[in-house]
Amino acid sequence: MLAPKQLSPKQYEKELLRLQTELVYMQEWIVANQKRLVVLFEGRDTAGKGGVIKRITSFLNPRTCRVVALPTPSDRERTQWYFQRYASQLPAAGEIALFDRSWYNRAGVEHVMGYCNEAEYEEFLRFCPLFERALQDDGVTLVKYWLSVSDEEQERRFKKRLSDPRKRWKFSTTDLQARARWVDYAEAKDRMFERTDTDESPWHVVEADDKRTARLNLMSHLLSLVPYERPAKAKPPELPARQRRKYDRPPRGTERFVPARYSVE
Repeated sequence: MLAPKQLSPKQYEKELLRLQTELVYMQEWIVANQKRLVVLFEGRDTAGKGGVIKRITSFLNPRTCRVVALPTPSDRERTQWYFQRYASQLPAAGEIALFDRSWYNRAGVEHVMGYCNEAEYEEFLRFCPLFERALQDDGVTLVKYWLSVSDEEQERRFKKRLSDPRKRWKFSTTDLQARARWVDYAEAKDRMFERTDTDESPWHVVEADDKRTARLNLMSHLLSLVPYERPAKAKPPELPARQRRKYDRPPRGTERFVPARYSVE
């Protein structure tokens, strides 16, 4: 295995932009060929799932690439088949769905916090590989990422969040309990891998102590898994001539302008 290439901050930005451009080509290929791509992002709190998803979607067309981040299930959803609300979020032809946490909640937070019973947990572990195989047999490309962060780095990020009012919303009662039950979550993750890391639907682990490194490695890996082709270089469309006819617009004083509190040079 080749040693990783060391990048300066400027080189990081350049490579990030290159990968984001490739993701645009990948999306165009998925749309043109009516493919379906599902990517799951799992990992401990502060692992950087949201950050890498933001970088992936920066230049993608939101009409055909959706981020799925489901809230706590409603009373009605709790009575449904467990996979039902996730299945409803799966992509149609020509679409991408990025899951910021997924059906694997049952193997992690729900199991550790007692939100499901032991029978429901065991049934999930038994059925999940079958569910994923059914998706793949139907033509869905399924990619599963686990962002791994060390104890020390997570502790540093937790403390940083506490001191940043912009990020305190990320802390819920469940998130705080996750820290208090660190070993329980580690055990749950290992058992989840044991039962759901298959040759057909493997888990891809991303070392995420350095967020920028994790983003580049994950994006590059994702691109390597999708057999996309760059579209033929097309000539940019020509802008039609702007319509010209006499029209007297209302006075500017009739419109409600936002106060100009800033002026940037």
